[in-house]
Amino acid sequence: QVQLVESGGGLVQPGGSLRLSCAASGSIGSIDVMGWYRQAPGKQREAVAHIRREGTINYADSVKGRFTISRDNAKKTVYLQMNSLKPEDTAVYYCNMKGWIAQDYWGQGTQVTVSS
Repeated sequence: QVQLVESGGGLVQPGGSLRLSCAASGSIGSIDVMGWYRQAPGKQREAVAHIRREGTINYADSVKGRFTISRDNAKKTVYLQMNSLKPEDTAVYYCNMKGWIAQDYWGQGTQVTVSS
């Protein structure tokens, strides 16, 4: 059984930083895309950042220049470094991993709150 476990969320002041981690366990096999999504109260889940195995990275316009996604294939882990956080970044952040043959896995979510 595949499990994605996120960590690193919490409460931070505007302008602060947090680093999210998401590690996969179980027989997940080779992973193509690793990514992060977020869902704020009353809003739809949105994509934040994705990184493909071959290195292509995409960011949502709202986080470009502030967030950095990276991955460690050997550890089956994806990271999201979040700097210059704003109150509008407050959301539950979910990691997602996609395999080569329609595998699609989600983490349970970690709360990020940006508030003074």
